[in-house]
Amino acid sequence: MHLARIPRIRVAHLPTPLEPLERLSAALGGPEIWIKRDDCTGLSTGGNKTRKLEFLMAEAVAERADVVLTQGATQSNHARQTAAFAARLGIACHVLLEDRTGFREADYTDNGNVLLDRLHGATIEHRPGGTDMNAALDEVRARMAAEGRRPYAIPGGGSNPTGALGYVDAAQELMAQADAMGLAIDHLVTATGSAGTQAGLLVGLEGVNAQVPLLGIGVRAPREKQEQSVYALACATAERLGVPGIVAREDVVANTDYVGAGYGIPTPGMIEALEMFARLEGILLDPVYSGKGAAGLIDLVRKGRFRKGERIVFLHTGGSVGLFGYGFALDAPKERAA
Repeated sequence: MHLARIPRIRVAHLPTPLEPLERLSAALGGPEIWIKRDDCTGLSTGGNKTRKLEFLMAEAVAERADVVLTQGATQSNHARQTAAFAARLGIACHVLLEDRTGFREADYTDNGNVLLDRLHGATIEHRPGGTDMNAALDEVRARMAAEGRRPYAIPGGGSNPTGALGYVDAAQELMAQADAMGLAIDHLVTATGSAGTQAGLLVGLEGVNAQVPLLGIGVRAPREKQEQSVYALACATAERLGVPGIVAREDVVANTDYVGAGYGIPTPGMIEALEMFARLEGILLDPVYSGKGAAGLIDLVRKGRFRKGERIVFLHTGGSVGLFGYGFALDAPKERAA
């Protein structure tokens, strides 16, 4: 899988750090936990979408696009990073934001990622919850094309075979780092939503015969639906790279027990995970993806899913700027008496 043959615009700060979480590991008393810091990719506070956008925006430039379109939930990390990348290239950006939570608080609707979308110069349209966002994106693309523009549409999360290439590359990067450090990884864990991160990682891990099982902690869809989405995208990504069949259906594993009431809705486990990472490691998670992914990891450690002495890598997908849209829901920790 020679990714250098595929057009790419490099803006991410790579490789991202791979670090031990010594205090968290000690607090949980189970496996040795490490973190892959894809919150440190650099673009507009960082996050996993930057890796995907390096390939997607290269395609947009090759097609001579004058506007990039994408869609996501109100506090979409992907929309924010797309707007930033477009600004860096001097291309207009237009985003469709779906109200998936029903939250009406001003911080949620106007702060966090939404504030940065606008700061980067993106224009925004809103859609009610339950909208077919892929169809809505197609409608806007057709409308802009009819107006004489050259739109390039990116699916939610940047999750198509082009975007997933970013995480094929990330898997190769991770294994090279681990080899250089003498770190034998027993499990890789990350949040999974629009499927591109998990799908790309699977293809990349299989491509280097890493023999590292990958667990996705779901943040939205039921398990069967999530696993099928990941598998379909992994197959399409592998085919694009000329290695069809490299991922088997049984390689795709998602645990969706930590979604709670729905996408973007805080859970007690997510809030505990935010506090543990912040207070034990000085690391900020986000309320939607990495927070729920970490909540799943912590609970599974406590339940003995991962054995003492194993080495677990948690891939941090970024998004901490979303915390500023969720203060009302998180009941931000008050100062405690000594």
